[in-house]
Amino acid sequence: MISIIIPTYNEGEGLGSFLVELQSREKLQNEIIVVDATNCAKTKDICLQRGVKFLSSEKGRAVQMNRGAQEANGSVLYFLHADSLPPEGFDQSIIGSINDGNQSGCFYMQFDSDHLVLRASGWFTRFSSDWCRGGDQSLFVKSSIFREIGGFNEEMIILEDNEIIPRLKRSSDFVVIQEKLITSARRYRENGVVRLQILFALIHIGYRFGISQNSLLRFYQRHVN
Repeated sequence: MISIIIPTYNEGEGLGSFLVELQSREKLQNEIIVVDATNCAKTKDICLQRGVKFLSSEKGRAVQMNRGAQEANGSVLYFLHADSLPPEGFDQSIIGSINDGNQSGCFYMQFDSDHLVLRASGWFTRFSSDWCRGGDQSLFVKSSIFREIGGFNEEMIILEDNEIIPRLKRSSDFVVIQEKLITSARRYRENGVVRLQILFALIHIGYRFGISQNSLLRFYQRHVN
């Protein structure tokens, strides 16, 4: 069984339609866990209506995803953002990849936009380079491997996915499944595609050069709506 872990914060009405679409794409019997940082009663009600496990947690994706993993029953964990929809039959694809010997991995990504910059950005996520990874692509990992490496680093308040993937690669065979996940370009539309792409590039470069998490977060909050 796969445990699908979804961290949420102020998701609002969109969560219900997201869960409906996600469940329509499942082919197997999976466990879905929503870990909410606001303990929102409406979010909890939506989860109950969809037969989804609801947990509350302190804010922070790393903290929230670790909390979900602690409560998960599946032999495979699948971390998914609430604005990213995996391909049809994603769960079968994950199990097939695990059976082929890949203990962790993700899908490649496409934005719900025809903007040339975003099309190019999504195209590069087909490759295995760490520079082409991000949480919007989702992440699957055998639960035993996840526990072995100590889960997400909760000191990471930004780019937690970029921190864990190199550790996964050292402990497991990591694969980019060549199937398309669709993620929202809403933030790009709100901030300007080229402008936001440059800001994200600067944040990633800053992270690689060891700039502190607090400084990177302040930069993000100052410049991104």
